[in-house]
Amino acid sequence: MNEHPDNRPQLEADLATAAARISAAGEVALACHVAPDGDALGSMLALHHVLRAGGRASVAGFAGTQVTGPHYRELPGLELLTEPVDYPSAPEVMVTLDCGSLGRLGDLAVNAKAAKELVVVDHHISNTLYGSLHLVDPKAAASAVVVARLIDALGLPLNRDAAVCLYAGLVCDTGRFQYESTTTEAFDLARRLLEFDVPVARLNRVLFEEHRLAYLRLVGAVLSRAEMVADKSFIWASVTEADLAAHDVTLEETEGLIDFLRQAKEAEVSCVLKEADGHVRVSLRSLGHVDVSAVAALFGGGGHRFAAGFTTTDPVPRVVETILQAL
Repeated sequence: MNEHPDNRPQLEADLATAAARISAAGEVALACHVAPDGDALGSMLALHHVLRAGGRASVAGFAGTQVTGPHYRELPGLELLTEPVDYPSAPEVMVTLDCGSLGRLGDLAVNAKAAKELVVVDHHISNTLYGSLHLVDPKAAASAVVVARLIDALGLPLNRDAAVCLYAGLVCDTGRFQYESTTTEAFDLARRLLEFDVPVARLNRVLFEEHRLAYLRLVGAVLSRAEMVADKSFIWASVTEADLAAHDVTLEETEGLIDFLRQAKEAEVSCVLKEADGHVRVSLRSLGHVDVSAVAALFGGGGHRFAAGFTTTDPVPRVVETILQAL
């Protein structure tokens, strides 16, 4: 089995190889994981902007309808996303961003398998190394950091649109530079991006702090039902489709709900389970003593020690029981 290329000399060599193959391609197809978060979306759009500005043909998208959470609405380039039906069926070069496994690509996994060259750009330690070339650095604070390195290896200049997208990816995956993943490289990249007049205050407000009152009422209802399992130092809450309907809130709006729950002082591990379309989407967070990526792996998911997730068809009570057994 391949090992993660987490030593810098190997990463530098692989970056150069990836840059050469991307540069030689007639068209590059970019994809991120389903239901993209800020790092996945920001990383993909940033590379898309740089390639297009450099005169390179590229397409970008993810499985399903190209709908993202309203808190990502100010990321430039959302209108450039390609619907799966129009996505290249057998890309010459395909680059996946922030996607830890083929399964996380959803329906675009078929396209990835058919790609002549599949470049995997990620920072999840749980990445299954499913491509032909891997730019996977578990020490990077975000996939956006690895994308910034790739852009440099391509010899293409950053522009403001790309800088805004990279900044969004960086702040989302470091929790606004609060998480253990925050490194000196993350701060160096932030400083570099701010040279492009990134609207920091406005972007942080939209990404993290601006919510409809309907969503806040949903949060109140969900938190009122939160359950604490003291002997496991575990807190969890679920969001049902009935909750979403009753409060007129979309599933995409609830991405940050876990950040409310993880504030509980009594909990080492926090969990939010969301029911939608016959599936349950699960988000896990840890203060560090528990590796939640190992828990997510039990369900075919992944992530980091501090943050992980997965999707399952099991009912909520069974999922919670399995997590508790794992803890």
